[in-house]
Amino acid sequence: MPQKPFKPCAYPGCPEVIREGRYCPKHKTIVNRDYNATARRADYSSTYDHRWRVLRDLYFSKHPLCEECLKSDKLTPANLVHHIVPTENGGTHEDSNLMSLCHSCHNKIHRRG
Repeated sequence: MPQKPFKPCAYPGCPEVIREGRYCPKHKTIVNRDYNATARRADYSSTYDHRWRVLRDLYFSKHPLCEECLKSDKLTPANLVHHIVPTENGGTHEDSNLMSLCHSCHNKIHRRG
């Protein structure tokens, strides 16, 4: 069975070539460390606990389609429940602050603001 071709490490300026993944072993640890230090919120588990999962599932049962796509007359299954006002900015888990979205619409909203 043929092996995968070599490709460059995705880390800017790295001359290493690899067969698997995006980064060479050296930069994989750096990227993972940086991601864990900055991108992930420390309070995630306290904000999105068992009660949130129950509320999310209940909201999905009432709103199974992406609410943004529905505005364009598209029927797309929702994958995520989005907080209109983020919880870290004082938003709540009330239905009025939630909307079900597909991954595409969720990413568009986060790119905007």
